[in-house]
Amino acid sequence: MISKVKNAMSTLVGGMIPHGHHQHGSGNAQNSGSDGLPPRFAYSRPEFLDLTPELLQYSTEHASRPVLTLKRDSRLPWRTGYAEVINAGKSMLNEDQASCELLYVKKISGKQRNSTLLEDNGDGTGIPLHFWGVFDGHAGSGAAIMASKLLHRLIRDRLSDIAHLLENPDAAPPICLTKNGSPYQLEVKKGAAVEEDPDSPVDPAARFHMEKVISLESLVMGTIENAFKQMDDLIEKEKASYSISGGCCALAAVNLMGKLYVANAGDSRAIIIRNDEVIPMSSEFTPESERQRLQYLGFLRPELLGNEFTHIEFPRRIQHKELGKKMLFRDHTMAGWAYKTIVEEDLKFPLIYGEGKKARVMATIGVTRGLGDHDLKVYNSNIHIKPFLSCCPEVKVYNLEDYKHGPDDVMVMGTDGLWDVTTDREVADAVTGFLSCCEPNDPMRYTLAAQDLLMRSRGVLKERGWRLPNDRLGSGDDITVFVIPLAGQKLET
Repeated sequence: MISKVKNAMSTLVGGMIPHGHHQHGSGNAQNSGSDGLPPRFAYSRPEFLDLTPELLQYSTEHASRPVLTLKRDSRLPWRTGYAEVINAGKSMLNEDQASCELLYVKKISGKQRNSTLLEDNGDGTGIPLHFWGVFDGHAGSGAAIMASKLLHRLIRDRLSDIAHLLENPDAAPPICLTKNGSPYQLEVKKGAAVEEDPDSPVDPAARFHMEKVISLESLVMGTIENAFKQMDDLIEKEKASYSISGGCCALAAVNLMGKLYVANAGDSRAIIIRNDEVIPMSSEFTPESERQRLQYLGFLRPELLGNEFTHIEFPRRIQHKELGKKMLFRDHTMAGWAYKTIVEEDLKFPLIYGEGKKARVMATIGVTRGLGDHDLKVYNSNIHIKPFLSCCPEVKVYNLEDYKHGPDDVMVMGTDGLWDVTTDREVADAVTGFLSCCEPNDPMRYTLAAQDLLMRSRGVLKERGWRLPNDRLGSGDDITVFVIPLAGQKLET
């Protein structure tokens, strides 16, 4: 099978797979779990790549690292561009996953409200919702595959719970709803006027009835946040019946009613490039960026540290002979450093250790937000790491209607394999320069831009590994990239 594909590829340049007349279907390679349970979803690449079994097999070749892109006759919503490549050998399979979907948010009946996964009747009615997601798996691809198949549906379903409120965007969401979802209004006693100035003396009864106005945007943000939590709960629940390996960082973008909601849990990244300006749309969550949250949890619940770790950070490991001496330290209350006298407790291994990409929580994991990892433990111990990991995303909002976007204004979403070796500015310059050389009406321009970005970060295989033009080390990680034109809806019309 492989040799057949290799022969077919012998005329191609740079190990790329240009998609052409392949048979329909994205071939699946079964990977049963080590616990004997069947996988929740079989290993595959994103359905929109439409890979044959032969190309699926070829895509896993670490030596050549072929670039996978969309077929020329494929169309993703908004003319979205996409490219991916497997790692240089750190894991057998590509643990990144991606999804790109057009869904519709519609009112649902009381019986369906708050159900886990609604069926889609596919009639194309309701409020359109565009979804893009990249999922960077670790310790297996199971959680990333499951999230790529289901997160967009959970977001759509939770937004469907409030569809009747989305249909009236000019009104503030009701503070309280009845069981069937209609607004519930508390009756205020006569004479209990609400005082506008919170600093002025006010009748206690009126103070009780003061109301905070919540925006519809905030309601959508909270709905997306809760869908991430529901996704994480679903992975844990289904692990009782299926093998769902590892965990994953999750970066999702939702276009709803003229706004982009970008939700990030992990170390993937999204930036908007508009008129050559870079607008960050996510922050990375790592042991360093979340040090104080992690240390505070260790301080509040020392039993989670298993008598093996200390929540206090020191610049290096402490030796026994340094007891009684003073050393620089910082804890959850501190941004800076100070000196403390070393005691026996300080000899334990630090909760957070290492710098930059080498920083780890409990000497195990380098990201602090994501989905899955329910079984993750410190090596050779019974200490669970999940309590320190958060599935809650940070959501940033970009109003598409505030600007007139041109065909070269885009959002780039990528897993950390892209950003580890390429800065935001370098990505922006590369995309802007590439698109300026493409015909504005070329339907492949955004996929070609994604491919160009990916190859810049992967580099070229030389004697000493994958190298960039300046001979710096290229990215050996899985790389996944979306290039999404912000004028995408107009481009489709």
